[in-house]
Amino acid sequence: MELLDTDDPIKGELLMKTARHREELEQETRAIAERTEKIVTNAIVIGGALALSYFLYTQLSGSKKKKSKKKAEQDAGVEDEAEAPSVASSILSEVGSALVAQGGALLLSLAKEKLTEYLRAQADKNQAS
Repeated sequence: MELLDTDDPIKGELLMKTARHREELEQETRAIAERTEKIVTNAIVIGGALALSYFLYTQLSGSKKKKSKKKAEQDAGVEDEAEAPSVASSILSEVGSALVAQGGALLLSLAKEKLTEYLRAQADKNQAS
């Protein structure tokens, strides 16, 4: 570096300290960026798993809008066969609930495995460098 070539020893020493501090700050900045990247990636994976679980739950269990329509029809005095839940519909509802619970557990397990795999890869990458 041309800046370090100076006749004044104090100025040269200060320039060397400045260069060393600059390098340390750059290393800290890189470390913070890597940690932030890990956190964001983990948040995206977990958020995706939760969103998918919620989507499956709402699709399998039925939405509240359908229930609201049924209540409105009952209030209007319209009678149909849907008012009295049949045995088949209650069994189907229980099976759907069980599937949603198992699906959510499976998705969370998958997310955990992917996170563990990612963190191990990042740790190996950090140890290699």
